[in-house]
Amino acid sequence: MDLDVLNMFVIAGGTLAIPILAFVASFLLWPSALIRIYYWYWRRALGMQVRYANYDDYQFCYSYRGRPGYRPSILMLHGFSAHKDMWLSIVKFLPKNLHLVCVDMPGHEGTTRSDLDDYSISGQAKRIHQFVECIKLNRRPFHLVGTSMGGNVAGVYAAQYPEDISSLTLICPAGLPSTTDSKFIKQLRELQESKRIDRIPLIPSTPEEMADMLKLCSYVRFKVPQQILQGLVDVRIPHNEFYRKLFLEIVDEKSRHSLHENMSKIKAPTQVIWGKQDQVLDVSGASVLSSAIPNCHVYILENCGHSVVVERPRKTANLILEFLALLHSIDNNKKQA
Repeated sequence: MDLDVLNMFVIAGGTLAIPILAFVASFLLWPSALIRIYYWYWRRALGMQVRYANYDDYQFCYSYRGRPGYRPSILMLHGFSAHKDMWLSIVKFLPKNLHLVCVDMPGHEGTTRSDLDDYSISGQAKRIHQFVECIKLNRRPFHLVGTSMGGNVAGVYAAQYPEDISSLTLICPAGLPSTTDSKFIKQLRELQESKRIDRIPLIPSTPEEMADMLKLCSYVRFKVPQQILQGLVDVRIPHNEFYRKLFLEIVDEKSRHSLHENMSKIKAPTQVIWGKQDQVLDVSGASVLSSAIPNCHVYILENCGHSVVVERPRKTANLILEFLALLHSIDNNKKQA
């Protein structure tokens, strides 16, 4: 073989080996860094840009894609201990010309965390309203989407700021009483009785606890490597003290049934999506909402747990788009009548 050709292969091999070795090292030594890079890459691939908005001395972090147009903008509120990037799996299946906004909830990720802040559901709804006003999202009514804790906040927001909302999607929302205790609620009761409330199943501190949380939240059994589980835990551990404080706040009497207390005030057309096998918040909550909210459309997803956004992203995106198309059609028919 020609020496120059051999040198070319050696150089090419060395060039390829560097990123491969870096990837392997990150996977083995710094899995949490790899997870952050993964989200950065996914945001970039989907065209989501990260921005900050300030209300007095309070900072909101959010990502967005597209610009406001003739169709309603969509604001997405994530669940407890998650962040704006949890919506990327759904963003993938939404049209690029839709204006999408995903915000870090109060105290989460890049949004301000303060011991003086009100983290009750009502307090979070007020903060989200400040964010909406900061970025002037409510120049026209927008479609609001919320899941779990974010669904509780979204429902209360729709009740308290009806002029901002054109329509609403609640995905397995918290804040409702249930006639059937979920597996999670039973676990909480057992922990309270044994005075081990510090061991909250949604706040893992070991890879094993993380695996248990994933099993609790998902009907689909994801095979997650030990190193990734460790990375997920490493990312969360610095925030676990805050998560415990927040959890106790949102299960307190002031917030526990916030959505139930406000649901009769929701006037916007509402869509409810729930995983039939939800082990965190029982699916019976869907019928509670449908009986109280006029013009409520309920979709129960078979073979799906609490993590609807992760387990069934394409289906969820399609349901939201179909719901918005239906409302647009109804609105056009009213104008023509």
